Amino acid sequence: MRVLRPEELGEGERERWRELRAKSTAPRNPFMEPEFTDVVGRVRPRARVAVVYDGGEAAGFLPHERGPLGQGRAIGLGVSDCQGAVLRQDLAPDTRQLLRACSLSSFAFDNLEAEQGLFVPHAAEEHATYVIDVEQGYEAYENVLRAQSPKFLKTTLAKERRLGRQVGDVRFVFDERDPAALRTLMGWKSAQYRRTGRRDRFAQEWITRLVARLAVTRAPECTGTLSVLYADGRPLAAHFGLRSATVLACWFPAYDPDFAKYSPGLILHLRMAEAAAAEGIGMLDMGRGPAEYKDSLKTGELPVYEGTATRPGAGAALQWLGREPVRRAHGVVRARPRLASLAVRTLRGAARLRRS
Repeated sequence: MRVLRPEELGEGERERWRELRAKSTAPRNPFMEPEFTDVVGRVRPRARVAVVYDGGEAAGFLPHERGPLGQGRAIGLGVSDCQGAVLRQDLAPDTRQLLRACSLSSFAFDNLEAEQGLFVPHAAEEHATYVIDVEQGYEAYENVLRAQSPKFLKTTLAKERRLGRQVGDVRFVFDERDPAALRTLMGWKSAQYRRTGRRDRFAQEWITRLVARLAVTRAPECTGTLSVLYADGRPLAAHFGLRSATVLACWFPAYDPDFAKYSPGLILHLRMAEAAAAEGIGMLDMGRGPAEYKDSLKTGELPVYEGTATRPGAGAALQWLGREPVRRAHGVVRARPRLASLAVRTLRGAARLRRS
C-alpha cells in the first residue's frame, strides 16, 4: 500500500479508481470520484489517498484527511455527502490493518454510503438521505407526486404561473456558467445560515475555495453544476451541486427571501428534476437531514451512516472525546420532536439576537 497526496496519483490509478466505481452496484455519486478528492486536496493540505495494491494492480482507494495524532476523517468531512473506500468487489482488507498502514488512529465519517462493508460495522447511527427517482423520466416523476402529494404539486405549479404573471418571464438554466450567479447563491446561503442560527459554511475559506474550483470542474462523472431560476431576468433561486452521468448530488440550494411567497426553491427543484431527466440522469440525491421540502419532493430514501472506525491508541481516544458526546447529544435531540423543535427555535432566537 502507498499513501499519496491526491495530486500524486497517476492517470492510470485514477482510471482504475473510475473502473472500480463503475463496477460498484452503489449509485455513481460524484463525491466518490477521484476529481472530487483531487479538488479537496488543493484546498486541504492534509488530504491523502491510500492506494491498496494486489498482485501489482491498484485494487482499492481510501481518500481521507489526516489530523493530529493520526485522527483521520473522510475526505471533505462536513461538506461531502457520500463517503467511503473504493474497493475491488472481492477485496476485504482488515480495517485496523488499513488504518495502521495509513498511520491513522481513527477514521470518522458522517455520510458513509450503504455498501461500505469495510466501515458500516463501525457505524454508530443510520440516517436517511432523500432521493428523487427520475429514471423513467420527468413525466413519470410528476405522476408519482400527483399520487403521493397532489396538493403540493398543484400549488407549486400554480405559484410558478403566478410568478410569471406578477414578476416577469420565468426562465430556468440547468448549467449556468456566470460566476456572478454563483456569488449570489453563496450570499443567499450565508444569510440563510445566519438567519437560522447555524454555522455559515461559506465563512470558512476552504469551503468557498472548494466550491469555486468545483464550479469549473468538468469530468464525465464529476461536473460542478449551477442551476438558476430567473424571473424577468433576475435570479430568484439557485442551486450548486455535482453531477455524474447518472446522479445529481444536490448540495447548496438557496433563494431570495423577498420572493418566498412564490416558493422559488420548490419550483427550482422541479425544474432541476426535469432537466436532469432530460440529461439521462436517473436520481437526484438531496442529502441527509430532514426538511419539509425534501418530504414533498422525495420518491424514496437511502441509508447513510455516521460513526468512527478506530484502532487502540491516544488518537482514537481523543477522537472519541471530541466527537462522540456531541454526536450522542444531537441524536437525543433528533429522536425527540419536541426537543428538536425547541432547538430550532433557540437557534433562530440566538441568530436574531446576534443581528440586533
